[in-house]
Amino acid sequence: MFSFATRAVTASAGRLAGAASATATLSALARAKSTYVLPDLPYEYSALEPVLSGEIMELHHSKHHQTYVNNLNAASEALDSAIANNDVSKQISLQSAIKFNGGGHLNHSLFWTNLAPTSEGGGAPPEGALAEAIDAQFGSLDAFITKFNATTAAVQGSGWGWLGYNKETKQLQIAQCANQDPLEATTGLVPLLAVDVWEHAYYLSYKNDRAAYLKNIWKIIDWHNVSERFALAKRA
Repeated sequence: MFSFATRAVTASAGRLAGAASATATLSALARAKSTYVLPDLPYEYSALEPVLSGEIMELHHSKHHQTYVNNLNAASEALDSAIANNDVSKQISLQSAIKFNGGGHLNHSLFWTNLAPTSEGGGAPPEGALAEAIDAQFGSLDAFITKFNATTAAVQGSGWGWLGYNKETKQLQIAQCANQDPLEATTGLVPLLAVDVWEHAYYLSYKNDRAAYLKNIWKIIDWHNVSERFALAKRA
């Protein structure tokens, strides 16, 4: 009897240990799959000069964006733990950190692709369907830029200026978002073009002259990228 009971307990303990190990492995895999990473830039840090200096691009990308990624991963891991522990209060408390840092990651990831060196088409005006839509809705590209800059310059404190696609009206729409609020999650607009007006995006080059930054940013806007996003938004 003693031998049988010992074997039974040992077997049971082995199964529990195996189950615990499997759970830990699955948990680790889940965390690995949900880990967010800093995207590489499609150009060198100095490639957008003189509009944006290499120094400011390196700081903006490798420090500021990386911080949003790090904090998003930390908040996501804490949320996973809160869900596993059925801690609803903790889950609720983490939402603001996920919105802020997740928005920072989403916004910057799109922003980098909206820019291009002049040698690679940055600043070249839009063509095709996007150019036609801009002309139809705003009168001209210059008129659009004037309206976009006015809306974006008016952001109080820190935030973003956006060109989005309204799926209900099937039209382009200029918008602004405070802090790191992501456009689609907060307005329903599909993001096409983002301009960061947090001071860390331009202060080293323009000090507190947001208007000068907004005037020059169009020299490196990649309208081909915006056009691709426009085409995808219309098909979705």
